[in-house]
Amino acid sequence: MGDGERDAGSDADTRETSDGGAPGALLRTLLAEAIGAGNDPDAFAALDGSVAVVERGDDPGPADRIADVVAGGDSIVGVVPRVEASLARRMTRDDIVEGGDEVRLVFTGRAGERLAGGSGVALRTVLSARGVDPYLHGGDSPVGILLVGDRAIVGLFDGEGLAALLWSDAPAVREWAATTCRRYLDASEPA
Repeated sequence: MGDGERDAGSDADTRETSDGGAPGALLRTLLAEAIGAGNDPDAFAALDGSVAVVERGDDPGPADRIADVVAGGDSIVGVVPRVEASLARRMTRDDIVEGGDEVRLVFTGRAGERLAGGSGVALRTVLSARGVDPYLHGGDSPVGILLVGDRAIVGLFDGEGLAALLWSDAPAVREWAATTCRRYLDASEPA
């Protein structure tokens, strides 16, 4: 793991989300519950250190790391709860989405509202130019999920934006991400 990354099992988090919890710890807890590990503090030990987490306040932070974590996949399927200009700029690098890549994104929550709203035409134009198939979902989620090739990426959003980013190639995490993305895709409509 590089500078600013923590093993997902670390309990050294001291920073807090805007609602009072440490974002990295909260994201690890959400993921542990999602993959059936419950509140076991050693739940990630079985993942052989294959889970990395960065959070707001780390250098580099989650918004600075996301493009590098996503780059290189030949297919991207995901659930996007927020569309932020700074993240969008990072995610439009040429090495993120290349010609021939399969990219299907489900926009939910604020992102879905934005895609369906007044700025939706411009957003859909940019997505189309990048070869992204957008879908609209009527629900919401505090987490964004991307399945990029064999890597699962989970981002926790709070009132201030992207608070923490977790990524892993562990089979249990990938399976959860794939199942969750399928569930959102099944409950959405093409934009």
